[in-house]
Amino acid sequence: MPISYRQHGKGNWEYRIKYVDPLTQKRREKSKRGFKTKPEARFAAQEMEDKLLNSYEIVTETALLKDFLDEWLNEYKKNSVRKNTYELHRRNIENHIIPYFKEIKLKDVKPVMYQKFLNHLYDCGYSKRTRQIVHGTMRGALEKAYHLERIKRNPCEGAIVKGEDKKLDIKFIDSSDISSFLSEAYKYGYIHWLFFKVMIETGVRKGEAAALQWKDIDFKNRTININKTLDFQAQHDGELFGLTKTYHSERTITIRQSLVNDLQFHLKQQNQNKTALNDVYRHDLDLVLCRKDGNFIPKSTLFNAFSRILKRCDLPPLPIHSLRHTHAVLLLEAGNDMKYIQERLGHGSMQITSDVYSHISKRIEQQSIERFEEHMNKLPF
Repeated sequence: MPISYRQHGKGNWEYRIKYVDPLTQKRREKSKRGFKTKPEARFAAQEMEDKLLNSYEIVTETALLKDFLDEWLNEYKKNSVRKNTYELHRRNIENHIIPYFKEIKLKDVKPVMYQKFLNHLYDCGYSKRTRQIVHGTMRGALEKAYHLERIKRNPCEGAIVKGEDKKLDIKFIDSSDISSFLSEAYKYGYIHWLFFKVMIETGVRKGEAAALQWKDIDFKNRTININKTLDFQAQHDGELFGLTKTYHSERTITIRQSLVNDLQFHLKQQNQNKTALNDVYRHDLDLVLCRKDGNFIPKSTLFNAFSRILKRCDLPPLPIHSLRHTHAVLLLEAGNDMKYIQERLGHGSMQITSDVYSHISKRIEQQSIERFEEHMNKLPF
């Protein structure tokens, strides 16, 4: 980089650096004056030259926030975090951050401006949890920008996500309704009955249930190994099986003998399909809960089946995920503690489990004390 020096009167030295911007490939110039001596100007010029060589000054001056976010996603998140986490960051950037900040330069995002962005999401009616997740994406990205010396400070630090935490509305099928639900599910379709029964009996997520392969089931020890999830939107077979939601989601679940019996019967039925369909059957997938040809059950098919079965039982509309909650409530009703439920559901910490199910636990506790009181009142003392 050519560097020149010039004196503008006594005690007013200037340096001038000529360079090529690597982003635009255009010739640019950086200069500064006001130095009392030439050595002082030379020292400052060398410092600036180091920054230019490391692209700090160039990127700081020209890079757009949206371009850095794209770089952050592809260079630092893709293939280094789980696919669902990557998709969550991508959606936050595309749906919330870029539409608000548009063409702003990375260096121009300031703390007050960022706080207004969070307040804007609040005014739009997004839940506090949604805003916290978006905030996590932006804060993480700009923290990386700070460590790369693209910005002098992270404007997200100290920002407030206002509003009270919304109380979790846990939806589940009451234990008294499970029998009629499964009965209607069986009438609707055998594979749907088994799919939903596995979810109720184990608390697995629908993607975990859909990804189950026969090698994951140990009939002798009555266990199911949860080690992957099925991506219903996979573009090709190579993307069909993905990592579980979190590292803690990888777990081994003990199942009841009755479910073992159901699965063994199902295996015999499936083997008949394999023989009848021969090459048409998807032997390569080795799925447990699948269509008759061995292919996975589409998410829309599961949603439609679940919705129709609920209607037949005169139950209110529920998400399929409610079956996971149903399992947790059954565990609580059976007297299991939060630590066991945490490990069985694959939560990262017992705090998560407690936050989600504490009010249900209190309701069950109240019912228990009422039964205790009723029993004690019958005793002759």
